[in-house]
Amino acid sequence: MSDMITADLVDLDLSADTKEAAARALAERMVSQGRVTDLEGFLADVAAREAQMPTGLDGGIGIPHCRSAHVTEPTLAFGRSAAGIDFGAADGPADLIFLIAAPAGADDAHLTILSSLARQLMNDEFTSALRTVGDAETAAALIRGDEAPSAQSAEEASEDTAAAPVAASTGAAAGRTAHTPDADASTGGASPQDAPAADTAPPAADASSGERPFRVVAVTSCPTGIAHTYMAAESLENAGREAGVEVVVETQGSAGFARLDPAVIAAADGVIFAHDVPVRDKDRFAGKPTVDVGVKAGINRPAELLAEVREKAARGEASAPARASAGTPVDRAGDSTEGYGTKLRKWLMSGVSYMVPFVAAGGLLIALGFAIGGYKINKAPSVMDHFVWTQADSWGALLFQIGGVAFGFLVPVLAGYIAYGMADRPGLVPGFVGGAISLTINAGFLGGLAAGLIAGGVVMAIQKVNIPAAMRGIMPVVVIPLISSAIVGFLMFVVIGKPIASAQKGLTDWLSGLTGTNAVLLGALLGLMMCFDLGGPVNKVAYTFATAGIAVSDPSDSAMKIMAAVMAAGMVPPLAMALATTVRGRLFTQTERENGKAAWVLGASFISEGAIPFAAADPLRVIPSSMVGGALTGALSMAFGATLRAPHGGVFVVPLIGNPLLYLVAIAAGVCVTTALVVLLKGLRKPVPGATATDPAAPAATAPKETKQPIAA
Repeated sequence: MSDMITADLVDLDLSADTKEAAARALAERMVSQGRVTDLEGFLADVAAREAQMPTGLDGGIGIPHCRSAHVTEPTLAFGRSAAGIDFGAADGPADLIFLIAAPAGADDAHLTILSSLARQLMNDEFTSALRTVGDAETAAALIRGDEAPSAQSAEEASEDTAAAPVAASTGAAAGRTAHTPDADASTGGASPQDAPAADTAPPAADASSGERPFRVVAVTSCPTGIAHTYMAAESLENAGREAGVEVVVETQGSAGFARLDPAVIAAADGVIFAHDVPVRDKDRFAGKPTVDVGVKAGINRPAELLAEVREKAARGEASAPARASAGTPVDRAGDSTEGYGTKLRKWLMSGVSYMVPFVAAGGLLIALGFAIGGYKINKAPSVMDHFVWTQADSWGALLFQIGGVAFGFLVPVLAGYIAYGMADRPGLVPGFVGGAISLTINAGFLGGLAAGLIAGGVVMAIQKVNIPAAMRGIMPVVVIPLISSAIVGFLMFVVIGKPIASAQKGLTDWLSGLTGTNAVLLGALLGLMMCFDLGGPVNKVAYTFATAGIAVSDPSDSAMKIMAAVMAAGMVPPLAMALATTVRGRLFTQTERENGKAAWVLGASFISEGAIPFAAADPLRVIPSSMVGGALTGALSMAFGATLRAPHGGVFVVPLIGNPLLYLVAIAAGVCVTTALVVLLKGLRKPVPGATATDPAAPAATAPKETKQPIAA
């Protein structure tokens, strides 16, 4: 962290009274140092991230952060507020604020900064030293690790009556990560006067008494993005701290993952898998009490999962021990007790998660090509043979043809990564080959699904065969790709390819013939699916169905109507939550009202996950209401005949929509219905604690504490 923070990026007298003002004050320092190129653009990115989930941590800490195209290098700025600033933490305002900025696309850098800072924030001496440090240079040195915090600083902070409660709360947060040997030793040697602080942190108390706390390792993962992955991780960590359980989470997100230390896994008493795609290297966790659930369960009921794994440990119930070999791919894809229906869902979601970026990039490029060059641009000659720099048609043809190439990868990527989810890397080659053959024989997405499952199954079967030791070295490089590709190719070309191609053609013809009531009912069904789990498996099935129809150079009118209905319905939940928090703010907590402001932008951008904080807090009211509004919007969109060639973009691709005015009317109708239902259902319950204050801008410290929201990276 040596290059990320300097004395010029430290403000020990931060005078801001809101989190927005604090972010601006620290961001201005980044601009002055050339670390940020556009202040307003960067602050917009910070606000968008903050809107997803509050970034306040227990113990008086706020960590606003984002990835932004306006950041030139990973940077950390620090501010200390005497009055405290509300960042949405359960225990009140934050006095230590860390603004983290990472360049766009720098997932590894962003997460490295976060994890490095988080490790230091678990140290009482570190946070106490920052509360008492007298100059910016020393503060920067403390954060960089150039200067170690002294025990005297911690004692001085504990004597400060204003800082004591915050320091104690910070100590409680130490339960989120496993103790290192050094930490255990220092805790074990605590003096008597340190005993009260140990009561605040159950793990430390257990260590001082010779008993260690219950330890859990967890893995979280989701098919797309990183929101669910890190929300589940933070939720589990928070629940572990409250229950006195040490929880260490391995997040297998879009930025990749760093494997947990084998020693940490070996010391764990239980394992939690909260995932919607297969857990990588699952054999590492074999032989321990295990709870295996979807990623949403990790977000919504972490305390129950911790209680369940403790009960399994008490009963001596454990998963099967690891085999001498690496284990079969079936074992890696799910527990032996897991049904094949669950495994199948995970395999398919693995393929979809890798396919979605190709859909978004290719679809938007094709849509832009049509917008610039007109609807006959698909008949244009190759830009390699004819391209005029000054003609808009040439640029439209270029974008269209690039998008077409990207779309050409959809089926092979889908098939390849379904096989990957089943059999790991050996499944990639036969999966991609089978997907490419599916395109060749016009079997489309149905062929890709079949090819991926067949490829994975073939590789799994080959890996079960006992192979002489002399041949094991060439198995993954030569033998498995050769044999599996040959088998998959034979089956696709000769056996099942033609029937699947006929089924694909029949499905396409059926969609093309949809009119009247049938089309409206299909729109309502897709709207229900889009709003059922807000980015989960059911939502992804509807979205994939829609994108499959437009993933060709010349999609049918019915396919474009389906795409329009799906996107419109997906925009309803976040927009409705935003409107509800505006018209009936007293029914929502302060944190939900803040989230509602960002939900306007998220909903308009077709990011259904913008409604997740509301659904997680009140699922029985929010989800059914969203489904009703989404079904209405989907049905109206189909009835109005709105069409869409782009698979994403929200209101920003309205110029590319057929019948755009009626399309917006359909969205508005669904939003109004969902808003009315949410307001009605919430109005029937008791008022939300802390939500009825006459002054919404009143400091959070004067209102009853809210339940802490999980934080997404």
